[in-house]
Amino acid sequence: MKSVLAIIPARAGSKGVPNKNIKDLCGKPLIAYTIECALNAKLISRIIVSTDSEEIASIASNYGINVPTLRPPELSNDTALTIDVISYEVKNLKAQHQEFDYVMLLQPTVPLRSSSDVDLAIQSLIDSDCNTLISVADVGGNHPLRMKSIRGNKLANYIDTGIEDMRPRHLLPKVYIRDGSIYLKETELLLQDNSFGSPKTLPFVTDQEYAVNIDTPLDFLMAELLLKDP
Repeated sequence: MKSVLAIIPARAGSKGVPNKNIKDLCGKPLIAYTIECALNAKLISRIIVSTDSEEIASIASNYGINVPTLRPPELSNDTALTIDVISYEVKNLKAQHQEFDYVMLLQPTVPLRSSSDVDLAIQSLIDSDCNTLISVADVGGNHPLRMKSIRGNKLANYIDTGIEDMRPRHLLPKVYIRDGSIYLKETELLLQDNSFGSPKTLPFVTDQEYAVNIDTPLDFLMAELLLKDP
């Protein structure tokens, strides 16, 4: 049986939505949805909430996750990279002789992912010949062949095909975007690459309707609507 470490990174503060990780979403702090999802997943071996906030640590404890230490300030500012936070937590556990086959990133800004999707993602990667899995969703109406750039003072196709592509959306090639809900990689390879990317990445396609990654007040309202009317 493969072991999986799930890390939920949640620092204090946020520019787009103030204190979004602890903001009330339909009666619970935003981070609670991801904690409960991880706890209900059958294939996760250990869950870590990585935070610089005593308040977030207290909330995590109330929902069943103990946070013994807070992460250092240099990994808690606006310029800190998530991958560095993940590596820090993995190395800390490794120093305590706690090692895992895979490490999973579960961002607290994605409240609508399901435990069954988490388990399916884990099993899909284990059963594949890949070493990394990233969840993606269909881009929908924001197809890159419809996107524009401004060059000088003229509008131009962002992807330069030489012509204006006027085909209906259903005739355009399928294109996907990372939805932020699940990242999973072999632990040793993640430490070696310091990245969740890999040439051998398995796509995990999620339902576009539920791939809400909260970064703005509008995203927060969308999550509220979907939770109230699933």
